[in-house]
Amino acid sequence: MTTQPSSPAYPTLGLHPSAGSHPGRAETREQLSRATYDLLVVGGGILGISTAWHAAQSGLRVALVDAGDFAGATSSASSKLLHGGLRYLQTGAVKLVAENHFERRAVSRQVAPHLANPLTFYLPVYKGGPHGAAKLGAGVFAYSALSAFGDGVGHLLSPARAQQDVPELRTENLKAVAVYGDGQMNDSRMALMTVRAAVEAGAVVLNHAEVTGLRFTRGRVTGAELKDRLDGTEFGVDARLVLNATGPWVDHLRRMEHAGADPSIRLSKGAHVVLKRTSPWKAALATPIDKYRITFALPWEDMLLLGTTDEAFEGDPADVSATEGDITQILDEAAFSVRDQQLDRDLITYSFAGLRVLPGGPGDTSKAKRETVVSEGRGGMLSVAGGKWTTFRHIGRTIVNKLAVLPGRPLGEDMEPMSSLPKRLPLPGVANPQAVAHRLLVDGGTPGPRMAADTAKHLATHYGSLSFEIARLANEDPALAARVHPDAPEIWAQVVYARDHEWAETADDVLRRRTTLTIRGLATDEVRAGVEKILGGDR
Repeated sequence: MTTQPSSPAYPTLGLHPSAGSHPGRAETREQLSRATYDLLVVGGGILGISTAWHAAQSGLRVALVDAGDFAGATSSASSKLLHGGLRYLQTGAVKLVAENHFERRAVSRQVAPHLANPLTFYLPVYKGGPHGAAKLGAGVFAYSALSAFGDGVGHLLSPARAQQDVPELRTENLKAVAVYGDGQMNDSRMALMTVRAAVEAGAVVLNHAEVTGLRFTRGRVTGAELKDRLDGTEFGVDARLVLNATGPWVDHLRRMEHAGADPSIRLSKGAHVVLKRTSPWKAALATPIDKYRITFALPWEDMLLLGTTDEAFEGDPADVSATEGDITQILDEAAFSVRDQQLDRDLITYSFAGLRVLPGGPGDTSKAKRETVVSEGRGGMLSVAGGKWTTFRHIGRTIVNKLAVLPGRPLGEDMEPMSSLPKRLPLPGVANPQAVAHRLLVDGGTPGPRMAADTAKHLATHYGSLSFEIARLANEDPALAARVHPDAPEIWAQVVYARDHEWAETADDVLRRRTTLTIRGLATDEVRAGVEKILGGDR
């Protein structure tokens, strides 16, 4: 298999949809228009996606739409962590941390081991810092105990030992390092695999489809009017129940139901910075900034992810971005524990920001509970917002359980109870990623030349066993075996696969969420032109 072209020239072949691809947009719009669905989920962030997945599993006829791309906003702008929430121990939320750990372990081990990986965290204790070594040592021990010591026993480590694993660790005035285990993921890929799981369970999904109004029957919300943002086509969807899962836009849709609806949430912006790494890291840093906040330095996708900020946001959610002030704050806070050479601005490849949805009310956003808010409007539309990425399955199950016991049981009689369904149903592609990568290295997944090691690892940890479908595309068309960019592991077959099997419609869908090219700073004009050429293939 060809692995490294001298330039990111895009292929001229492979432009036609492959066998088994999902329906085109016109066909999907027709499906949505001609049926009455039990549940219409508006919002394709992870909360809406998870609810659609669990509702479809329970036997409901489900439709899911989003005005942008799936996971196109906050769900692809997280810290990429699957974690119990160490800081919640400070507030005595022991049960919450234990529940988070349970979900983290389930996702990492049974549901999506191909998309999640364990990550060791070092929590440095500096002279004059907000917490002492004894307190943090006890904290990480308790944290690991709540995870049944499944990631080892939380303990203290010498600065010299920690620096072996994190060469860029700042050791001046470093007294000790507390150690604990958590996990991380590629949030975009986890969300897309959950969309695929929802579709395999029977859901009909469409991205880039904006709700322009709600449908009412005798005062109750019974569907929505939509507009395809890509070609302007207007259509509608009828549903017995509509779920508003639009995240930062939740109150916008609530005001479509009732113009006088009071605000139900507030927003907090979290910004991140991505840099090239100057040396390998075997652990992440979680550095206390004050008694409530920590800043992360996370090895992720062969890069370094820094963040995050936490400040109230009151503008248009569509305009959220990492400002120059955010970047400066993140670099300054990282400098508490990371050496200056790793924080050179020339190493920055990308910055981004997302919005946390918090319960309405006063107070510092950094101290607000990350809980899910569920409300019912006067037209019967349910609105749900907020929560942690780690507990996306739990939130989906909880919402579906609420649907089953709504007054009048509009859906309950047709539903399988969540308790009767598998509790750890795996996402598509579930497999041991090391085994998948090994097979790709040995034979490319099908007879043919070998694949580069970084590409094999990348495919295995982003697609699991579905990697072999991509390898097959590359073997059938050698042009698709070439790298999209010489400095990234992605190959052109992934772009075709994103178009035909992962609902990618725009270049940004591919470059920012189906692949890591934008985050690596490699979405050049030439690369973008090649992606757009493939996306423009017969549909």
